[in-house]
Amino acid sequence: MVDFQSRDTRRGRDDEDDEDDRDSPPSDSDDGGGHDDSTGHDGSDDHQHADHGHHAHDVDSLGAAVVTVSSSRSLSEDPAGDAIVAGLEDAGHKVVSRDLIDDSYDGVQGSIDALVGRGDVDVVVTTGGTGVTPDDVTIEAVEPLFDKELPGFGELFRLLSHDEIGTRVVGTRATAGVVDGVVVFCLPGSENAARLGVEQIIVEEAGHLAGLASREE
Repeated sequence: MVDFQSRDTRRGRDDEDDEDDRDSPPSDSDDGGGHDDSTGHDGSDDHQHADHGHHAHDVDSLGAAVVTVSSSRSLSEDPAGDAIVAGLEDAGHKVVSRDLIDDSYDGVQGSIDALVGRGDVDVVVTTGGTGVTPDDVTIEAVEPLFDKELPGFGELFRLLSHDEIGTRVVGTRATAGVVDGVVVFCLPGSENAARLGVEQIIVEEAGHLAGLASREE
């Protein structure tokens, strides 16, 4: 088994510059054509305004649910779950639910379905059950719930993981998607994999994704 086994929905110039300009040769923008220099030749201000609008719906503080999928662990001995909780809380998010469930298709699907229906949950992060053994059923249980898939999450996770485990990344099926306006991330069951996924991807993008996913048309 590879699986690493290991929603509170988030300039002009001064006088000195003018003096300097009198002694400087005219530039292409000084042709009397009415060019507005306030945006800069590279359109950087336009880019900043567009970027601000793009992130206008970001959620600064998320309500997160953490689910460990395992038939052999307990919440008192769950280093992967601990790493996820720590990463989320260190980033300013609130863990409103933490559960440990068996490797069961119905159990995993029922748990995720119930969590995304809660008003205090903006994001769900699972750990475990993403490998290739017969009892690894997290992906099979969660994917049918997705309204939208986020394939880039799994792609980036495997790219970042390659430095640690090399070609064994082909055996992990980490994935993410949106279910009823809630972003769901599915991570492998090892502590290192959980920490990498949370610290390097989820806390960076969850607020942005949750803000967009929960927008009402």
